[in-house]
Amino acid sequence: MKVTIIAGARPNFMKIAPLMRAIQAARSAGKNITARLVYTGSDEGKSLEPSLFTDLDMPRPDAYLRVDDTDFFQRMAGILVAFARELEQHPAQIVIVVDDLTPTVACSIVAKKKGIKVAHLVAGTRSFDMDMPKEVNRMITDGLSDYLFTAGMVANRNLNQTGTEQANVHFVGNILIDTLWYNRSRLQRPVAFSIMGLKEKEYFLLTLNCHALLNNDAALKVIFHTILKKSDKPIVAPLHTYVKNKLASLGIVSQRLIVLPPQPYLAFGYLVNHAQAIITDSGNVAEEATFLGIPCMTLNNYAEHPETVTIGTNCLVGEDAKALGDALERLRNGEWQEGHLPERWDGRAAERIVQTLLGEHK
Repeated sequence: MKVTIIAGARPNFMKIAPLMRAIQAARSAGKNITARLVYTGSDEGKSLEPSLFTDLDMPRPDAYLRVDDTDFFQRMAGILVAFARELEQHPAQIVIVVDDLTPTVACSIVAKKKGIKVAHLVAGTRSFDMDMPKEVNRMITDGLSDYLFTAGMVANRNLNQTGTEQANVHFVGNILIDTLWYNRSRLQRPVAFSIMGLKEKEYFLLTLNCHALLNNDAALKVIFHTILKKSDKPIVAPLHTYVKNKLASLGIVSQRLIVLPPQPYLAFGYLVNHAQAIITDSGNVAEEATFLGIPCMTLNNYAEHPETVTIGTNCLVGEDAKALGDALERLRNGEWQEGHLPERWDGRAAERIVQTLLGEHK
């Protein structure tokens, strides 16, 4: 069985790495399966730091489509053409797509048009907001998919409500957690940790990347004012240059706000693992916080994996400074909810995916 796996952005690789290892393990055990990894961007992309694939202990992509357009329609068209050519040169029986990006839906369309089965990794996530481009991508990709691999029972329920054939839905668990299980003992203390005089469990970690929030100057100012007012801990913030510049332009500065450049995977994982609490707009970081049992405040109104809120250590505060302040108060008073690991967050999601594919393609 020939499988092509699509990566459309850096975060996808964290979910693909365990899948590559599981496929290699199956192949070493004599199973008839091979994987070709295709990245829709360029090998010179700034988001792919030199250490990424070493950190994740995975091979580099076999092919780069080199479609880096920022305009949605140009990017979509470029991927459609480039991936069609890729499949002509390297045929596959199954195309695996990840998450909810433009490359996810584009490559799904190409595969279906060519009569190739589509497997959607992390299927069934919903915000129920059709004004969000990612929500449109999710629904189209789920609708095209022959295999829908879900991370939780809420995702299964979402798919059931849209009339998805349940025989095609497979609850395999959260594959991002596979990567954490594998790398927890490999995390690397950042050089800046000692230089800044930081101590484990005595700082907050802040990540910020959502353009909607970054474009809301008033909300951004109030959120940072609340964080600095309600906490006396150092705030470690690995930020991209455009985010750092945005904060500077708004006069958001503090001796307790330690801005770092984006960190390599293992170094960032160390910062997550040793934080007292996390404030983030990233669903992936919220999932990691739940796995590690760390209080997390998410600057969003919904969670892609609701289990992080209902079972884990995550709290949704949106862009509401009062809600954020209340959460920080609960944390300071020792009233944070005790989290538990959601079902099948056991590091075996990739193994289940490969078993499913092999079981139905003998």
